[in-house]
Amino acid sequence: MRFISENVIGKDILMGAVVAIPIGLAAALFLFLLEWFTAIRLANFWLLWGLPLGGFLVGWLYHVYGQDAVAGNNLIIQETERPKKKIPLHMAPLVFFGTLVTHLFGGSAGREGTAVQMGAAIADAIGYKRGDAQFRQVILVCGVSAGFAAVFGTPFTGIIFAIEVAILGKRKYRAIVPGLVAALIADGICHATGVPHVDYALEYIPALTFKRLPILLFAGALFGIAAFLFSKGTSFSGKGFQWAISYPPLRPAVGGAVLAIVFFFMGTQKYMGLGIQEIVASFVVQQEWWVFLLKIAFTAFTIGAGFKGGEVTPLFFIGATLGSALSGFLPVELYLLAALGFVGVFAGATNTPIACTAMAMELFGVGIWPQAAIICFTAYLFSGQSSIYAAQQLPNPKWRIITNIWRR
Repeated sequence: MRFISENVIGKDILMGAVVAIPIGLAAALFLFLLEWFTAIRLANFWLLWGLPLGGFLVGWLYHVYGQDAVAGNNLIIQETERPKKKIPLHMAPLVFFGTLVTHLFGGSAGREGTAVQMGAAIADAIGYKRGDAQFRQVILVCGVSAGFAAVFGTPFTGIIFAIEVAILGKRKYRAIVPGLVAALIADGICHATGVPHVDYALEYIPALTFKRLPILLFAGALFGIAAFLFSKGTSFSGKGFQWAISYPPLRPAVGGAVLAIVFFFMGTQKYMGLGIQEIVASFVVQQEWWVFLLKIAFTAFTIGAGFKGGEVTPLFFIGATLGSALSGFLPVELYLLAALGFVGVFAGATNTPIACTAMAMELFGVGIWPQAAIICFTAYLFSGQSSIYAAQQLPNPKWRIITNIWRR
């Protein structure tokens, strides 16, 4: 490992602490408004008819003012891997506004994309240093980890995710400590403002037994396949909209109209927005087997059309409901399968099994780690050579046999 001077480390840590403050405050404001807008939508089902207009507005803003910001998380991953140009600061307000519009009218999307993009844009605006590629990587890791940690309340997952998703297969020791500092401070600021996070802690986690091992491997494979379906579905939807509609603002407008009509005839808000209520319910009530498939379809369609938000919370929904449904067939506790699916599908879709194992420990309790690790790495292997982030550089080792199966 290359020697890094104490002076450099001190500057990196100081910069991580500095950028974490505005990121934490921005995340707190975002979560507050997101909760408020969601409550408004839940009380006014008719707002779904605003999806076409809201979609056109978001699409037009990105078409006119977006420029490089249109690439979203993929731009951040590219710049973290190979720093070349500054992340545009206007990415932050664009994704902030676009996500709130998506959730106000009922698009099926998440919030991780907003957190990551706001964090990276704010961090780069403060700490951008031309010509210093290593420092750029450090500052972007700080921004991503701070944004992720603040929104989900998982600081240790935040730093691991920032490194694992963007610098896959490479060791970047320099970013670890300042990234963790940024994550802890941003998360602390978010908590200090009183913005609540959902409490998923499990009261009892059964021990891993040899008899349970093949069952977990089977469940992990199914979670990986679900992640594969989601990644490919989102990619297919995006390419389909680009092929069918040449004018970008019309894509979310048309997509929004289709979603509004479908949701209206379904007569439910179950698949709209984050779906936190359904995620929580999955830990106590067995879900029907088709619920996760519908969430895959609606989220892939929403994101592919051009609405903003992210995919991670929908991945939680997909994994938790699939795990809950599997409890009717597999001899594993319902709440445990829901928790393992929660992180397993996320691991498969983002190729971040280490971060997702850490998230399971932070959200559900440290005792879940051996079972979470089995699930997350199995899902990662069975998700194939796919990712929700097109810019992610994916390894293709010979032992990842399932990759070749999906290619055929």
